[in-house]
Amino acid sequence: MFPTFESLIPDKQIQILISAVIAMLINLRSIPVIINISGLRGLMDNPVKRSSHKTPTPTFGGVAIFAGILIGYMIWNFGDEGILIHKVFAGTVILFFLGVKDDLYALSPTKKMIVQVLASAIVVIGSDLRISDLFGIFGISHIPYIISILLTIFIFVAMINAFNLIDGIDGLAGGIAMIASTGFGLWFLVNHHYSLACLALCLAGSLVGFLRFNFSQTQKIFMGDTGSLIIGYIITVLAVKFIHLNVMHAWEADISFVSAPIIAVVILIIPIFDTIRVFSIRILRGKSPFKADRLHMHHLLIDNNLSHMQASFTLYFTTIFFTALTYFARSYFSNTELCFFILFLLICYFVAGNLLEVRRLKLKKEELNINDKVATATATTPAKEKLRLSEVSTN
Repeated sequence: MFPTFESLIPDKQIQILISAVIAMLINLRSIPVIINISGLRGLMDNPVKRSSHKTPTPTFGGVAIFAGILIGYMIWNFGDEGILIHKVFAGTVILFFLGVKDDLYALSPTKKMIVQVLASAIVVIGSDLRISDLFGIFGISHIPYIISILLTIFIFVAMINAFNLIDGIDGLAGGIAMIASTGFGLWFLVNHHYSLACLALCLAGSLVGFLRFNFSQTQKIFMGDTGSLIIGYIITVLAVKFIHLNVMHAWEADISFVSAPIIAVVILIIPIFDTIRVFSIRILRGKSPFKADRLHMHHLLIDNNLSHMQASFTLYFTTIFFTALTYFARSYFSNTELCFFILFLLICYFVAGNLLEVRRLKLKKEELNINDKVATATATTPAKEKLRLSEVSTN
């Protein structure tokens, strides 16, 4: 019998590590090709008034991310795959083609929403992946089947769009997704859910390769809707499965987290909080919640003179800090108390955003005042110079 990859490398942890590295290398090698093709074919995102970039940039990084995940995962045959991963890839392929079409020709929000609901339903109903228990948060434990289906599909659609919304500056959506997928992937790996661990860490590996170019000044590329839809979808699968498995093993203290829903929310705190804040402010100001503007936290940080990298790393640190804090606090507080803590953090997020918005207006006024003074000085200088020359000639 000829040897297989699995017989040559039987250790599943090493298999997953190899898959993650392959996913990263695929992005590192394929993205320069995508950049060149995009430039030759004119497939570039031209900056508009609210854009954070100044030059036309390729938007097909999501193609490389998708390829890295797919190839990296498919190398090995894990025995614990079940029906879930098949449904996940079916939904991912649907969102991939939706994203490619949207990056080429802007689609209406209604069409995008319908396809997102379809892709979500494939996983939620097709593999029975749903949030069925809230671990006693506000006294709620078991959730009826229909409500859990509707709630989970809503969460999928909300998170897919949340990642799309935070994809506004270099490195933010990709970096937050990398942190989240690494966190979930390590938990799955420790608890021997190898298929899920491989999927999560292949996503993380792909994003490491993508971020190399997303932060670049000379070979920049964006993930586009193709990338944000895929990573939002897969991250939501990982988060819901993380909660689902903790429900199944609720009494096994060594491997389960009773606070799993809280931990999942905190890992995704930036896309969740930013979406809630932006939609709330738009509605309160009488605008459509889907109307594009510069109210996002990452835009506020940029407009307060942080670079793209500084703003992204500030939000990375926020994610890691509060995830670690919640992880250690779970032993001392109930889920309801931790939920109030999250609500307190949300209020702080609103306050921080308001302070940054006020400071942005102040900086804008100062800039306008300086520009007015420069313009006035420029306009009056020739007249003063003429007067001085006439005085000299008279003398």
